[in-house]
Amino acid sequence: MAQRFLEDFGLILVSISDERLFMRGTSSDAYLYEARLGDTCRFVGAGFRMDSLDDLHALAVLPGSGPLERSDAPGGGFQVRMQAPEGFEITAFHGQQAIGIESVPARRQLNMAGVKPRINASVRVKREPGTVLRLGHFVLRVKEHDRMVAWLDHRLGMIPSDYLVKEKGSSHSLATFLRCDRGSELVDHHCLFVIGAGETGVHHCSFEVEDFDALASAHDYLEARGARLVCGIGRHLLGSQIYDYWLDPFGFRVEHYTDGDVVDDSHRPGYHAVTAEETTQWGMPPPADFFT
Repeated sequence: MAQRFLEDFGLILVSISDERLFMRGTSSDAYLYEARLGDTCRFVGAGFRMDSLDDLHALAVLPGSGPLERSDAPGGGFQVRMQAPEGFEITAFHGQQAIGIESVPARRQLNMAGVKPRINASVRVKREPGTVLRLGHFVLRVKEHDRMVAWLDHRLGMIPSDYLVKEKGSSHSLATFLRCDRGSELVDHHCLFVIGAGETGVHHCSFEVEDFDALASAHDYLEARGARLVCGIGRHLLGSQIYDYWLDPFGFRVEHYTDGDVVDDSHRPGYHAVTAEETTQWGMPPPADFFT
């Protein structure tokens, strides 16, 4: 059931056993998604690739960290499992073996007003699974927002890109978009969004596809396959992504997105007093339970 949905969603099977399922995208990452057999449906955690083995040694000695150990997941390498606030399992990886990259169709040229590079050629797009390139970000709902953000800064060096606040002029963050600190190197506007809430859990996980055609054709394909649409297609306000959201067989939200913002160290975070409903610029409005 999970494998079928994820393949319809655009992921590729790596391996499956009675206990674990691994899926990948078209990048060189050995896998992007892991499901473990359990008694209840819950979000376990996420993993981050580190620059060096020294990073893993430094993390292994911190409170709440497990030892440096070899990974038994596809790609191998080394890992340190860490217990984050509110019970999330955050794993740091290094040395994971890359795999061969799947062929991705060449990016389609768009004939926009004033710039029309596609000459004597037409656009022909199949309704098919969206080719997932990579895991772009995920969103956590937590009871103690400031504590989680501080932990991610201390452990992984994440820095804020933007804040959501209750009212204009306030500097008290209710939710924070976090990105990897790579200096002048361009990175995604956020790889993680932390929301202060009255509960602990994951809101959604988001996977990048090639372009708008890939997202729209995948949208139609998933509908035809009987997948449960949450909302979309639309465009976010913060991060700017064009998106749609679906429910997987276990009731978790997964997102396709394309055309997201990238930033570098010249970017300064803003404080945005907007309601949850106002975070969509255009498109199908999210249902009321999307924010609760």
